[in-house]
Amino acid sequence: MNANILVGTASWSDPGFIADWYPHSVSAADRLRWYAEHFNLVEVNSTFYHIPAARVVERWCEQTPEGFVFDVKLHRLLSRHSTKPEFLPARLRPSGAAKDKKVPLTPALEKAVLKSFLSGIRPLEDAGKVGALLLQLSPSFSPKKNNLTELDTIYEALEGRTLAVELRNRDWVTGKQLEDTEKYFAEREITFVNVDGPKDTHFMVMPGIDLVTNPKLSYLRAHGRNAKGFVRGRDVATRFNHDYKKPELKQIAERSIRLADQARQVHVVCNNNFSNYAPKAAAALQKMFQERGVEVGDADKAFAF
Repeated sequence: MNANILVGTASWSDPGFIADWYPHSVSAADRLRWYAEHFNLVEVNSTFYHIPAARVVERWCEQTPEGFVFDVKLHRLLSRHSTKPEFLPARLRPSGAAKDKKVPLTPALEKAVLKSFLSGIRPLEDAGKVGALLLQLSPSFSPKKNNLTELDTIYEALEGRTLAVELRNRDWVTGKQLEDTEKYFAEREITFVNVDGPKDTHFMVMPGIDLVTNPKLSYLRAHGRNAKGFVRGRDVATRFNHDYKKPELKQIAERSIRLADQARQVHVVCNNNFSNYAPKAAAALQKMFQERGVEVGDADKAFAF
């Protein structure tokens, strides 16, 4: 089997990981280094909230081995989430912006945020450690009010970098809209982010479809299957509180292997971030892939402490 499947978690410093996965002897400064001994992929979540500083990103490079991959989540303003001025560097805050009011997204601000963001992650790019730039759109971004071509500014500004987009409104993949959505992604070779999530018809819950729109990379994010928490939860731990059972993980593994038949690489990211559930699921998936002849890292070491 020629598939190249990388497995990791959404963040390496989630509070649940710190409480229930990392050994107490591992300091905050050494967590990424320790994480990278067990997985070869991580999704950076902190960049959703703050534009990264290059000096911080340089340390990420130093703490991870050659071949380690970072999928970097784009800033919340770019993904159409409500953003207060405090989430932007002072130099990018609109003059006179009220502290408790959301910042309006303008073409000029979008370009400025992208430029600053790309400057911040340049050390990762120079080290060859960037996988995809992940745009996790707000559920309010819907075909009733928006058009996917609104994302072209971001796509064009990335200048050939790999863009992965996770839609969070199921209307984008319902009925005839699915055909139009797939066409938009495929024409630009934007990676459509597939998900494993709850079985629910709520507009924020995406169905478990599998689209490969970029032959270089397919992406699957596992959110857990806690429908009540996902829809009504007000914090990460509540929304993604699901401890995957072995049969469920087998389903994710099979989906990933099918995706690997159509793309040169597949990234599988466990986002069920409650307690140690995500690293536990990622380690189990690694072992399943290894049993199928896919090299993904050392699954046995992930809980060998």
